Amino acid sequence: MQRTSAKALTEVSVPLVCLTDVRKTFPLPGGAPLVAVNDVSLSVAAGTAVALTGPSGSGKSTLLHLIGAVERSDGGTIDVDGQRVTGLSGSALAAYRRRIGFVFQRFHLLPTLTALDNVMAPLIPFRTVFDKAARARELLAMVGLADRSAALPSRLSGGQQQRVAIARALINRPAVLLADEPTGNLDSQTGTAIVDLLLRLRDEHATTLIMATHDTGIAARCDRVVQMRDGCLTSLDG
Repeated sequence: MQRTSAKALTEVSVPLVCLTDVRKTFPLPGGAPLVAVNDVSLSVAAGTAVALTGPSGSGKSTLLHLIGAVERSDGGTIDVDGQRVTGLSGSALAAYRRRIGFVFQRFHLLPTLTALDNVMAPLIPFRTVFDKAARARELLAMVGLADRSAALPSRLSGGQQQRVAIARALINRPAVLLADEPTGNLDSQTGTAIVDLLLRLRDEHATTLIMATHDTGIAARCDRVVQMRDGCLTSLDG
């Protein structure tokens, strides 16, 4: 896979994701606030896979949460696919969140729902012009679980549960897929298979993937590697 220079990472002509001087702090009792993300600027082109690396507490998860509008930034701007995310509220914020796919370290499947229903869950509150169940079945087939659509999470392995979670993240056909340590609770063989799947989805559907990981081997498979420490970007590997 051809890798792009670090300079190109910050000079993408038409970035899909663009962060400028983004900052996030959390209050601490009796002391100075914790700076989780410290004036981060980053541009990511459409269809690329970017690995966020760094030690625990470096700000990787918070940065993903800011891009996905799970958390609000305290400063700077975030633009995704031409939309200014910073300052969104109400229905506009909800609509934006539906355009972003999230995959977590913990699968967050609903234990009383089947694999099929878990994949459909993000669509349940909304009217759609397409068959929700048909799309969910298509996604389960894509992740290799066509024959497990009726299974409850308790009857699935860890790797299978993560595949269901990935299918759920794709149900709205997101432009950006954010993965927060998606292999953290899996053995190495299963983790490799999950990364294979994420990169295949990137290749086949031009999905932009931003993935936080501690695994240097996984990071090396991405197009670009961004290292974080103490809330700052410390290097852009190209």
